[in-house]
Amino acid sequence: MKLRPLTSAQIRAARALLRWSAEDLARASTLGVTTIRRAELTEDQTSMTAANDLAVRRALEAAGVEFIDGDGGGPGVRLRHPRRPKTLSRI
Repeated sequence: MKLRPLTSAQIRAARALLRWSAEDLARASTLGVTTIRRAELTEDQTSMTAANDLAVRRALEAAGVEFIDGDGGGPGVRLRHPRRPKTLSRI
């Protein structure tokens, strides 16, 4: 399955959910902060290379962000719920 490129709005929204600065995302994705800021300038698709797009996606997904495709209501982001350990039921 081919991943759709991230939009600038998705990157900005994901950073906001995580309370990350552009510097935080740059560090997590091992990209330059200028690359992150440039990617967030437009409203639609970024001008990032496929490799940079994947690096940003992986960094944000590792931090708990899920990307929602544009089917229906447009592309978006959300945070995964942390996994809670299963509790044993009492007998």
